[in-house]
Amino acid sequence: MDEMLAGERSVFSTEKHWIAPLRDSAIAILLLVGAVVLRAISPDGEGIIGTIGDLLDLIVWGMVIVAAVSIVYNIVVWRTATFVVTNFRVIREEGLLSRKSSATMLKSVTDVQSQSPFLGAQLGYGDLVIFTQSGEAGADRFQTITRPKEFRDQMMVAKMEADGTVAAPPSVAAPPSMPPAAPTTATSAEQLKTLEQLAALRDSGAITAEEYEAKKTELLGRI
Repeated sequence: MDEMLAGERSVFSTEKHWIAPLRDSAIAILLLVGAVVLRAISPDGEGIIGTIGDLLDLIVWGMVIVAAVSIVYNIVVWRTATFVVTNFRVIREEGLLSRKSSATMLKSVTDVQSQSPFLGAQLGYGDLVIFTQSGEAGADRFQTITRPKEFRDQMMVAKMEADGTVAAPPSVAAPPSMPPAAPTTATSAEQLKTLEQLAALRDSGAITAEEYEAKKTELLGRI
């Protein structure tokens, strides 16, 4: 994993689910099944029949070796993959020959989507899609990871802390006809929206009730 920056600390980490190597080894499993079928129909005998049988046996051994190497590779990739949320970044390290490594600054994250199929919801795995200011082109996808919703929630909490909980309102000159209280009203609306987000995080267990109350008191004092 990338070296931590000065003042950086790990907040939450997860890994690939055990179903990942099974899914990635689907072709290897089919090769093994095909090898068993070829071995069963491989003819024994002498002459041209025996030659055909020998060729089929060589093909069978080739299929078994390729399948075995592929399965072992997928298991190693599964065991070495890691996904970490820090107070500054989201870090992903996975793969061996085709290495996938990324480190996304939390402040550049614009949206996080958690996707779990029916089986994933039962077994505790899913995919995570992280969008940044680059849009769809810069999206980072974490596939078949354990506890995707918890990872997403911890990302949101860490991002809010990195952003100072409430982003500063844009500096826009008010038109002459706009009443002076308008900027304060907009800021209050943003703070109330933040309270709703904090309540959702509290209900999901991403933050404690005490942390929620502390943030609530801080925000209400600004309204």
